[in-house]
Amino acid sequence: MLLAKVIGTVVSTRKDPGISGFKLLLLQNCHPETLEPGGFVVAADAVGAGVDEYVLYATGSSARQTEMTRNRPCDAVVMAIVDEWAIDGAQIYGKYSPDHGYGDTE
Repeated sequence: MLLAKVIGTVVSTRKDPGISGFKLLLLQNCHPETLEPGGFVVAADAVGAGVDEYVLYATGSSARQTEMTRNRPCDAVVMAIVDEWAIDGAQIYGKYSPDHGYGDTE
């Protein structure tokens, strides 16, 4: 699994019928310690993620293992929305932390 931030959506009116109905998200990979941005990928959304959320996604044959993408022509799929992560006991990101603008954890 890879860590990324949802930075946008992708709309495609003409596509293979195997991916009809998929919500497509534009993801930007990020470094888990510094949040420095990396490369980009378009992924099918299997969990209802939105812009500005951090997500976990899979690529390659692993992307075709969700109920939604099984046996479909899909090379990347968002399969989890991240609530928080910590490294060496220090919280790096918290979705509901006041530092990230999503309210507090109380």
